Amino acid sequence: MRDMTGSSAAGTLAEDTGAIIKLAILAVGGQGGGVLADWITAVAEHNGYRAQSTSVAGVAQRTGATIYYVEMCRDTGRMPVFALAPAQGDVDILIAAELMEAGRAVMRGFVTPNRTTLIASSHRIAAVSEKIEPGDGRAPSDQVMATMKNAARHLVCLDLEKVALEAGSMISASLFGALAASGALPFDRESYASILNGSGRGAAASLRAFAAAYDQTSKAGQAEPAAASEARSTGTQAKGPAQLLAQWQQLNVRIAAYPMPVQDMALRGLRKVTDYQDLAYGAEYLDRLDMAVKADLAAETCALSIAAAKHLANAMCYDDMIRVADLKTRSKRDGRVRTEVGIDDAAVLQLTEYFHPRAEEFCGTLPLSLGRYIEKRPKLFAWVDRRINRGRHIRTDSMSGFAMLWCVGGLRRWRRSLLRHHVEMDHLQRWYKLALDRAGDDYALGVEIIHCRRLIKGYSDTHVRGQSKFDRVLSSLDDLRGRADAADWIRRLREAALKDEKGTALDGALRTIASFSR
Repeated sequence: MRDMTGSSAAGTLAEDTGAIIKLAILAVGGQGGGVLADWITAVAEHNGYRAQSTSVAGVAQRTGATIYYVEMCRDTGRMPVFALAPAQGDVDILIAAELMEAGRAVMRGFVTPNRTTLIASSHRIAAVSEKIEPGDGRAPSDQVMATMKNAARHLVCLDLEKVALEAGSMISASLFGALAASGALPFDRESYASILNGSGRGAAASLRAFAAAYDQTSKAGQAEPAAASEARSTGTQAKGPAQLLAQWQQLNVRIAAYPMPVQDMALRGLRKVTDYQDLAYGAEYLDRLDMAVKADLAAETCALSIAAAKHLANAMCYDDMIRVADLKTRSKRDGRVRTEVGIDDAAVLQLTEYFHPRAEEFCGTLPLSLGRYIEKRPKLFAWVDRRINRGRHIRTDSMSGFAMLWCVGGLRRWRRSLLRHHVEMDHLQRWYKLALDRAGDDYALGVEIIHCRRLIKGYSDTHVRGQSKFDRVLSSLDDLRGRADAADWIRRLREAALKDEKGTALDGALRTIASFSR
């Protein structure tokens, strides 16, 4: 689908408006700031985000550290416009490789109390102005720490240089671990670690520093609390009728009982599914997530739970005609479109939506029995398709066009009784049960099966192609049964399917696996 304003409407199928996350890194020569920026860009792209990395060079500490700047946003199908350098009061995450650089970042206005997560190493590198003093010219660290606490919304500060040295690595790796543990970015620990696994020489040392920093940050209680993460994602506290707020609080209490590393992703997933449907749907999400958490308590790890928290939410929030219509008629959309095309509220905006539904989407919005009745009769299905499968232009700035989509979006209250919902939930149950069952025998394999849900996304033909790749990847499980490297092979197949649209690389990998059983 495409808005006739010229921007793709695929992005409206995402969970939000695709807000840009802005991250700045301050590091001097030899601290690996550029490598850290590359890792952060890679982990963002690995999780389906678009990202851009730039740098503004300094001259060691004479004119300040080099500023590496990363902007990222969820890949909505539109081409985002990213800035080249950070601006005062407009930074979500600031990483400083040394204490005084963090202090200078505060002085320059990059850290704001209602927005910025500040991650800094507490070790000191004396500045030139401190070295030239005849006596002890060092600025007092305690004052810098107090200023940082007051200036940042959330502060993570520990000796990450020491962590890196003990692991035989560079501070960039320990900063990466602190970032992962902070919960400031919506990515799980395994995503970060997978980037380091492919970093070539020194990967083992980098992983040691990453793990040590992650664990120390978590144990120090400096991981972002779930409530704080929620406030950052919404910008405000939850509001609404008292009865609904009480139900929402009960769901949050359930999340608070989860292990700390799981809570942030679980809360993000809960927000997504409740926005998609309702609070009862959120309770269903947590009921399913409980099974993974229980399995992890036995395994004494959290990788399965974190992966399940993310991908269960995505699976439960499948894209359908109801979701598209709901997003296109939300009140915030008009303001977003006006911002994108550069017009103010005084101007008249005429917005034409382009729809091209197929008979499959139409039947999916029908009650279960009626939808199946049509699908099981090829002649009737073809008759419906000839009348449905054609392009339509709907003016949502008009009363009739907006009302039409608003009515379709209102079908969400009956979604559980519709054909598409039953199809999606049957598929979810088979996939999730398969992952949990395999995790009992091969934990890593179960985690990789959960991650395979990344292959399924989008709407209409895109969804069909993704599900086809998903089925082909998991078709190899029988050939991989009993192999110690089964999890690694599933990961390779998934990555091949994601990178190669035509499926050539996936076909080759599947043939290799098929040869194992010969």
